[in-house]
Formats: sequence, structure tokens, C-alpha cells
Amino acid sequence: MELDLRRDEYVELRSGNLGVRLAKNDAERDAARALRYRVFYEEMGAIPSEEAVRTQRDYDSFDEYADYLLVLDHDQPTVMEKVVGTYRLLPQEKADLAGKFYSADEYDLAALKEYPGRLLEVGRSCVDARYRGRSAMQLLWEGIALYIFMHRIDILFGCASLPGTNLADHAESLTYLYHAHLAPPALRMTAVPERRVEMVHTDPHQLNHRRALVNLPPLIKGYLRLGGYVGDGAVIDEQFNTTDVAIIVKTELFADKYYRHYERRLRDALE
Repeated sequence: MELDLRRDEYVELRSGNLGVRLAKNDAERDAARALRYRVFYEEMGAIPSEEAVRTQRDYDSFDEYADYLLVLDHDQPTVMEKVVGTYRLLPQEKADLAGKFYSADEYDLAALKEYPGRLLEVGRSCVDARYRGRSAMQLLWEGIALYIFMHRIDILFGCASLPGTNLADHAESLTYLYHAHLAPPALRMTAVPERRVEMVHTDPHQLNHRRALVNLPPLIKGYLRLGGYVGDGAVIDEQFNTTDVAIIVKTELFADKYYRHYERRLRDALE
């Protein structure tokens, strides 16, 4: 049975008291920005602007155009407390309105823009510390998969982060990513020359691949499990206190994993 959904009809998917859907109003988007501020600046040590300190919100110009994916705890009494996870989604047409993709400040996107198909940039992912078990992150993955399913997205990409800016701490991880998961030329984002740092820092033939994979942040491991690739070159983000790598995923791999799952769950939600 095929689903007959309008392109703008995004149903909420539930798992107990938690649900995932797109933000519907300014109050929900504001709560997502407040969550991002708490996680990125108060917890992870990013350097806030004066405006961010004043408002206690993480915000930039791309937020005016992006869709917000939210994990909601329906047991909480207020909107601010309900929003416990978020992802920022910027499809091609909205990036055109914004003037560019966020990742363009760190990576040359020429190869992706020439690749046939629809692009979706993802970023600003975070989950409240109290909800960092499997359920909330799994819901975010499912929410992205549904967005891809409904909007016919072909390529998902963005910047994913390793914590901290000391390259010595990430020598094994970066070397492993480059040698085991480098994107093919047709999909390969390359770090802009003025911000590029090399990814190979140890002898790749001496790498313990299992240890390197285990030590990667959960989000990057999630992309790799879906067949994701990395771009060429890393970028130091001093503001966010991270070392960034480009992530590229062909969404047919999402479709393989989730299509039947969503056909069933969406049919149940709409009946």
C-alpha cells in the first residue's frame, strides 16, 4: 500500500511520552534555540556572542529559513520544557533564500551542487542531557528519515563535530575517517583552503580501526552506519570549541532502512 501524503503533511511519530515532528510555531522554535544555547554554550564550552548571552539563545541568520525538527516530551507542562531534542534542516530551496548553505563557510560544496538530486543540509543537533538515551536520538533519526521520505531528498550533508580543538586528541579518529570513509569524488566536499587542516595524523596502516570507530561521537557513528562518507579536510571551529568534518549520506540508504518502517507507521498515524 502506498501512502497518499501531501508534501507539507508531516505527522508526529510517537514513542511513549516522546514524539518527533517539525516545529509548528515561534514558541517551539524559540524553545529549540534555548536548548541549543544550554547544550552548546553552557555545557560544551562554545563562545557566545553578546547577543547570545543576552537572549540565552543560539541563533544565526539561517534559522529564519530552516525547518526545526523537534523531540517533544509530552509529559512536560510548558513548551520550553517539552522541547528536549532538535535538528536544523535546510533544504536546497531554503538555502537559496538564505543565500547559501551554512556549511559553505567551511567547505566547498561545488561537487554536491553538481550532483543530480535534491540536497538537505542538517546541523545544530542536540539533545537535553536528561534524554540522551537511545529513544530521543532514535526519534531524531526517524524524523529526518520521514523528512527525506516526504521531500524526496537525495543527498543529506552537513558538518559533524569532534569535541575540542586539539588535533592531537583526534589524530586517530581523523586518520580513520579519511582512510576508511572518504567520499568518492562526485560527492566530495573539500575544506576551504583558509580553514583546512589535514586529516591524516598517524600511520593509517597501524590504525586500530575498531578502537577508532568506538571512540567516535555517537552522531558520526550514526551517519557511518547509514553508509555515510566524510569530506576531504577538517575545520577548526573556535567559536563552538569543535573540530568539524563534512558528512555526506546518499539517502537511498535511509530509504533501504526506513521505507517499510515508515509506510507502516505513517499508515497507522493517518488512519
